[in-house]
Amino acid sequence: MLKRLTTGAMAAMLAASTAFVMPARALDDAQKEEMGAFVREYLLANPEILQEMQTALQTKQEAEAAEKAKAAIVANRDALTAAPEDIVLGNPEGDVTIVEFFDYNCGYCKHALQDMNAIIEGDDQVRFVLKEFPILGPDSLAAHRVAMSFRKLMPDKYGEFHRTLLGSEGRATEDSAMELAVKLGAEEAEVRTGMEDPAISDSIKQAYSLADQLGINGTPSYIVGDEAVFGALGADVLEEKVANLRSCNSTVC
Repeated sequence: MLKRLTTGAMAAMLAASTAFVMPARALDDAQKEEMGAFVREYLLANPEILQEMQTALQTKQEAEAAEKAKAAIVANRDALTAAPEDIVLGNPEGDVTIVEFFDYNCGYCKHALQDMNAIIEGDDQVRFVLKEFPILGPDSLAAHRVAMSFRKLMPDKYGEFHRTLLGSEGRATEDSAMELAVKLGAEEAEVRTGMEDPAISDSIKQAYSLADQLGINGTPSYIVGDEAVFGALGADVLEEKVANLRSCNSTVC
């Protein structure tokens, strides 16, 4: 999250930029005080400079974050799009892949569920990879472990499981996830045994590692082509990026 500069910090930056005439160490205390007063007076008379500096800083940080994410996507392409522990909805052989990092207790993810459904229903050439990313406490972690065990036991019904659990009201927990798994035909004992599979823990750890490299610290977050997309921005935004990938091999044409 972007940290806003205080007025004092911005003033210090401006002072530094105007101190090229004479190194600060060459100024005596009276001169430093005079320069500080000048900077303060100038900023008070031109407060819009503070907003310009804030905007410039934000633009720079966003550009740096985008480059970091792009490099991480290139370095981890297979782990993002073809990890054996991840589920693929939509068309497994589709020409464009969208990867979503989600948490079953993320309110924005619940809202974004309709975006995923709309994209899959409207475009039969999209691969939609779901990356289990439990970051909202022990309940989320337990619910995801149930989900991942259920997926191995009944992969054909995982799509229904995912949509039902994510679309339900209230907090997802181990109990609510297990109740749904059993309702869909799984044996509770088998699900609990599967939850202890080390591959599940390894997959979750990998998701945390990928998120760290990509600069992801919230859900939902998406990977489309060579771009990381943060937040529930709507189906239209993702669909435009998919169309651009097909048109010019980039999310921005």
